[in-house]
Amino acid sequence: MSDVTCPCGSGRTLSACCGRYHEGAPALDADALMRSRYSANVLGLAAYLKATWHPDTCPANLELDATPRPQWLGLAVKSHTPLDAQHATVEFVARYKLNGRAFKQHEVSRFQKVDGRWLYVDGETGN
Repeated sequence: MSDVTCPCGSGRTLSACCGRYHEGAPALDADALMRSRYSANVLGLAAYLKATWHPDTCPANLELDATPRPQWLGLAVKSHTPLDAQHATVEFVARYKLNGRAFKQHEVSRFQKVDGRWLYVDGETGN
């Protein structure tokens, strides 16, 4: 893995940040998982996204190969709230361009720890 800057915005290299999760290390908390999932979207890592999505809510097709693909511009984590040892929320804003137009995805995501691994459950989007 090259030492490019991690897409999640941590300022660290990909290998020292989200790359280790993409290679199989369990995310330490819901914040780390959410950041690694953002990076996986940027890098087109559909298998990782599916593997870290709760099986009860994971869609059959992620459509990461849709044309045109979004150009991801940045991530801002607003809050990480552990609810108990097995549940947490992460509020974030992800910015992207599609067909030359700028958009943002503002979401409060729910995460659950299952068998020692954090999984994305679902999220509520807002403005």
